[in-house]
Amino acid sequence: KSATFKSGEYIIKQGDAGNVFYIIEEGHAVATKAFDGKEPEEVMSYNAGDFFGELALLKDEPRAANVIAKSDIRVVSLDRYSFKRMLGPLESLLKRNMANYEKYTSS
Repeated sequence: KSATFKSGEYIIKQGDAGNVFYIIEEGHAVATKAFDGKEPEEVMSYNAGDFFGELALLKDEPRAANVIAKSDIRVVSLDRYSFKRMLGPLESLLKRNMANYEKYTSS
């Protein structure tokens, strides 16, 4: 499923339920995270071909960060069922990559 977001629009919000995985087709986004109740700070940047939202699906936890469109952006999204069905064989690879995010997701 394809979706578009305007610059400045939140694609996902920290703390929300995570039921969708995203792949950027076109545009630019950033991830921000609030640590210890402080103002959110930028922790990652995403461009065309990058993906996000897998942590909440793999760990069955709320969203660990915000992702905000920094330009008009088009994404492809997969719901939880489609993510598991289509990417199941890659789940171990995605879980291995979770270590790359640990410094950004721990409070």
